[in-house]
Amino acid sequence: MGQKLQNKIALVTGGSAGIGLGAAKRFADEGARVFITGRDKVRLDEAVAVIGHGATGIQGDTAKLADLDRIYSIVAAEVGRIDVLFANAGFYENGSFGEITEEHFDKTFDTNVRGVLFAVQKALPLLRPGASVILTGSIASIKGFPSLGVYDATKAAVRSFARSWIVDLKGRDIRVNVLSPGTIDTPGLSKLLDEQQKQHVVGTVPLGRLGTADDMGKVAVFLASDDSSYVNGIELFADGGAAQI
Repeated sequence: MGQKLQNKIALVTGGSAGIGLGAAKRFADEGARVFITGRDKVRLDEAVAVIGHGATGIQGDTAKLADLDRIYSIVAAEVGRIDVLFANAGFYENGSFGEITEEHFDKTFDTNVRGVLFAVQKALPLLRPGASVILTGSIASIKGFPSLGVYDATKAAVRSFARSWIVDLKGRDIRVNVLSPGTIDTPGLSKLLDEQQKQHVVGTVPLGRLGTADDMGKVAVFLASDDSSYVNGIELFADGGAAQI
C-alpha cells in the first residue's frame, strides 16, 4: 500500500459498516490515524478490529449535538486536529408519497442533513489548513427514486452544502467535496432490496455490477489526499455510470 495519508488524522462518522468502514480501512492503509463513530458499541468494536492500524472507535449519534461535542472533545484531547473529515453517517428507509409520516421525515432529515451540518460545523475549530471534508451524497441528489422522495431531498441538500461551505471557508484552505455513490452492496442495502431487486439494479448500471464499500473507499482516498488538492466543491459520482445515462 502507498502512504497517501501519512501523518493525517481522519475522522469517519458512521464508520462501523458499509461505505464508512470501507473508507476507514483505506484511510488507515494509506497511513492515516483513523477515528470512527457509530451508535452500536458492538459493531464499532468489530469495525475497529477490522480497520487495525491503531484505529479508535467513539460511540455516539452524530444527529445529537451533545454526542458530537463529546466526540470532538475526545479527538481534540487525543490528537488535537483533524485533517480529513468524512461526514458519512446517513439513513434511508422507504416512505411512499401519500403516506409519509412526520417521524419518517424528521428521522431522515435529522440524520442526513442536520447531522451532517453540525458534524462539519463543530469540527471547524479542529480542521487544519489543507484539510479535506468529504460529504456522503448519492446519485439520489439528481435522480428520483420511488418511495425515497424524502431521502432524495436530503442528498440534494447535502450537495448544496458543499457549494455554500467552500465560499464560507474561503481563506482557510479547507476543501469540501461530495462523494455520491450509486447502488453499493452493503448490509444496509440488503434491508432495502432483495436479491431479485438487486439484479434489476445491476441491469441499470453500465459497468454491470453493484459497487462495493472498497470501491467507495478508494474514491474517498482520492478526495482525502493531496491528489485532489485543487478539487473543491464538486459532486463526484461513483456509480458505475448509472446516473449518467
